[in-house]
Amino acid sequence: MPEFLAVLAARVEVRGAVQGTGFRPFVYRLARRLGLTGSIRNTSFGVLIHVEGERRALEEFARLLPVEAPPAAMLRGVATAPSDALGAADFTIGDSEAGGELSVAVLPDLATCGDCVSELFDPADRRHGYPFLNCTACGPRLSIIEGLPYDRPRTAMKGFALCGDCAREYRDPEDRRFHAQPVACASCGPRLRYAEPLGPARGSADPLDAAVEALAAGRVVALKGLGGYQLLVDARSGAAVARLRSRKGRGEKPFAVMFPSLAALRRAARVSDVEAAWLQSPAAPILLLELVARGVVADQVAPGLRTVGSMLPYSPLHHLLMARLGFPVVCTSGNFSEEPMAVAPEEAEERLGSIADAFLHHDRPIVRPVDDSVARGVDGRLLVMRRSRGFAPLPVPLAASLPTVRALGGHLKNTVAWASGGQIVLSQHIGDMDHPLSLAAHSRAVSDFERLYGFEPVAVACDLHPDYATTRVAESSGLPVTRVQHHHAHVASLLAEHDLDVEILGVAWDGTGFGPDGTVWGGEFLCATRTRYRRFARLLPFALPGGEAAARQPWRSALGVIHAVRGPDLWELPIAPVRRATQWAEVLDGLLLAPSTTRTSSAGRLIDAVAAIVGVRQESSYEAHAAMLLEQSAAPSGDAYPFELLERGAGGPDEPALEIDWRPAVAAVLDDVARGLSPSLVAGRFHRTLARMAVAVAECAQVPRVGLTGGCFQNALLTQYGGEELRRGGFEVLLHSQVPPNDGGLSAGQALVAASRLLEERS
Repeated sequence: MPEFLAVLAARVEVRGAVQGTGFRPFVYRLARRLGLTGSIRNTSFGVLIHVEGERRALEEFARLLPVEAPPAAMLRGVATAPSDALGAADFTIGDSEAGGELSVAVLPDLATCGDCVSELFDPADRRHGYPFLNCTACGPRLSIIEGLPYDRPRTAMKGFALCGDCAREYRDPEDRRFHAQPVACASCGPRLRYAEPLGPARGSADPLDAAVEALAAGRVVALKGLGGYQLLVDARSGAAVARLRSRKGRGEKPFAVMFPSLAALRRAARVSDVEAAWLQSPAAPILLLELVARGVVADQVAPGLRTVGSMLPYSPLHHLLMARLGFPVVCTSGNFSEEPMAVAPEEAEERLGSIADAFLHHDRPIVRPVDDSVARGVDGRLLVMRRSRGFAPLPVPLAASLPTVRALGGHLKNTVAWASGGQIVLSQHIGDMDHPLSLAAHSRAVSDFERLYGFEPVAVACDLHPDYATTRVAESSGLPVTRVQHHHAHVASLLAEHDLDVEILGVAWDGTGFGPDGTVWGGEFLCATRTRYRRFARLLPFALPGGEAAARQPWRSALGVIHAVRGPDLWELPIAPVRRATQWAEVLDGLLLAPSTTRTSSAGRLIDAVAAIVGVRQESSYEAHAAMLLEQSAAPSGDAYPFELLERGAGGPDEPALEIDWRPAVAAVLDDVARGLSPSLVAGRFHRTLARMAVAVAECAQVPRVGLTGGCFQNALLTQYGGEELRRGGFEVLLHSQVPPNDGGLSAGQALVAASRLLEERS
């Protein structure tokens, strides 16, 4: 038992995500229930508690504090020390204590809790139908916080003066809205406003009813949500979805769909109890689910796919809207493709005026854009693929204390991260760095987080690629720059998530990553620690005609791998889809005659090639399009195609000791396709083959822990097969969950590598 229990008083420091969770009123009620006196206040590191009373009551307080903490609270540490008894007559909640090093965790925006939903639809409740109700268990956090500690004057709610009823709730420690900083009601809080850019609003005078009427008529509505504008349209109407797709410049990339209720979603898609719990959790992500009923949503929502990104209402405004509509709506980011979200009414009408027919605005300011998170169930766990609302910026906790380093992420799916002390803070999803607006959003995120947390980085980390926009930003920062190889950053992000400081074999498979040798990597096996890596093995490189164009045209990758297998005999291939590919003969001539053709070890391009060979997809309209179609077409398989391991010598940091020769596998695929074997059987066998390649290399490396990382491991079937085969081989398998395996996790890995190297240099 802690020593303080003998002296009847203690100082308790609680660190983690505790501010804005109802933690202070919870401690207040716990202390009073146990007959204890003292105080609690917010601080720059979390909360500080002074507690005193009888020994047994203190024992019970120490036991129950972490056990009964509010669900939204995430305790990273509870430090208890003896203290002098102050003779306090009661337990009180004090004012926040500013100053000191900021280490408190900022909470993400949280989905509406059950209590608030009940009030929302209760005609007898004073907040009935109010689209901005919340309490300490739910509501906006990251999107409204302007400074720490988390108090109303440091939020976007500071301009809304509390009415008498809300003020009483806010000050009452027994009320669940005690110090709920966004607390408001229809008398004193934010309000809705409906607008149509091409003229006066038609239909109902009530803003919400007007939006419902517009959506029911098949029109596109831009809605100001928790963290930015969203574009909504009737998901049942193929014409309406096609209109939104055309206006937004979306191509064939699937849209997410919001369903009115879990019951409605279950009529459309297969939803396990675990998936239902994720959908209804405080994070409430978009979840990839398999459709089981045709016609519930239009085919234009996710062309060619059996899965659809599904979500449930997560804010009071969404709950009210969906209850009135009663049908599913497309719910996608309020932007043109590749741009950041709009967050202010004037900006939204200017940027989205050519997309939306109507706007549902509100007057609560959004301090920073926060997009919806995207996840799927993989190998029995939740895999976050886009980490934003509900997850960001919760820290990745680390046992070791690291120097403060800023990491700028990659070029696609960009996020920014900071290693600082015993944590890595990972920003919300920012997006691709191809657009000037995205670069501006990236710059704002850097300055915003460093102001919010008080970070003062001593170094900056970036990708090894010399032409990434983030690399140029790092070089102009004035700080020492650490360039982290792309796939080492992927593996390090997995080490960070599992808080490991040991060597693992990282299977880092994705589309492309710049290698120190100037070639395109992507099918790597790295024996890696936090600071270093050794390229133990790779996939056998092949020609990639057209270079980066192959990412959009899988038939180019197919020509490259078939040429590696058949050589000049490629002309006689009995594979109609490849023969019909646009410009294929011209590209083939270039492939045969041009020694400068790009070569790659990319697993992503190899998967694209097989997708083209079996006829699944020749052209991709979005990233991983062909791979997604190949995955969904795959039949379960225990069989695999042959492959070989080729020894390449002793190897070095960047020179592999082994290469996986996939040519026997592709030759078998070609034969199976030529004799008319079902594409689903070929796809299933090929996925099993990739998994067995990982086991074969792991057995040679003799490293007990094997991690699966990189964008290819968003593929649920590949991850499942890889996990099965590796565990069967006796290996401990490390998978992603909260940190994305794709490029959205690169910044976390970069931060860990750069900070760990700096720590190593200092020691």
